[in-house]
Amino acid sequence: MNQTTFAVIGTGIVGERIINQLLANPNCKIVSAFDENAQRLQEMKSKYELPIANSIEELFETKPHWVYIGTPPNSHAALALQAAEKGCLVLSEKPLAHDVESGKLMVESAKQANVLTAIHFPLMYSPAIQTLMNEVADNSLGGILRVELQTYFPHWPRKWQQNPWIGSRAQGGFIREVFPHYLQIMYRLFGEFSFSAHQTKYPEDQSLSETGTFALGQTHSGIPILINGLSGVGQEELLEFKVFGTKKVMTIRNWSELWVCEKDEPEKKVEINKTTKSLWDACHDARSGKEASLVSFEEGLIVQRWIDELLT
Repeated sequence: MNQTTFAVIGTGIVGERIINQLLANPNCKIVSAFDENAQRLQEMKSKYELPIANSIEELFETKPHWVYIGTPPNSHAALALQAAEKGCLVLSEKPLAHDVESGKLMVESAKQANVLTAIHFPLMYSPAIQTLMNEVADNSLGGILRVELQTYFPHWPRKWQQNPWIGSRAQGGFIREVFPHYLQIMYRLFGEFSFSAHQTKYPEDQSLSETGTFALGQTHSGIPILINGLSGVGQEELLEFKVFGTKKVMTIRNWSELWVCEKDEPEKKVEINKTTKSLWDACHDARSGKEASLVSFEEGLIVQRWIDELLT
């Protein structure tokens, strides 16, 4: 079988999810994994019988088609530059980089090396999002009146995602960790947009990430946008991405649930039975020279600009 090979850099909570997904895909094969945490790397080796590398240099010696970068944001640029120089296709965790300037370096290095790039935005490949995007494209919602993103976190970092950096002001926070998924979907749905006003709150402890943000804006076609994020709130975690139309309102709730309502009718959950191609299928197709839907570093840089703006 003509499998697409991957090297995995970073085997934390998200990295382990990536490992599981790659192992489950018959078109994909992991040829190497590396983590600076040697104990964690050994655990992954034993648990999944993974081939591991003792250094980044050793990882590149396995000559993977794709290198997945699943490390904290401030390391993305340096690793992406190394991978591009080796001629590897580069898949980065989101957000693209620590900031816009680092993101520009990633874009330019990939261009110079003439390698394909992608960002880990799995939400775009979900059946719920694909259905929403098709409905918007078909004008089934009618005229679009507003787009809203509401996110409420009782805990940040989330209980399942405890690590040294995810709650830090320097690299973590929900604006960097959660918002990129939805900003990218908004861009795919409606193109460029801009914020006219925003306010982001931080705790007194300058080492900790944001506790709340609120932003108003509009797309270039004039559709109003409202973004609201809050952590430490006394309720269950809730994420809602909502598109208001004159005929229908569609909501993506808690990542994977699709809800719809029409005028004077109660909201209903949409049961979706179709399957869609995954990011890993797209990586395999792109490597094989087939048409594939990937979020490039260039698109990631557009999202990075909005992230940087909201963090100020």
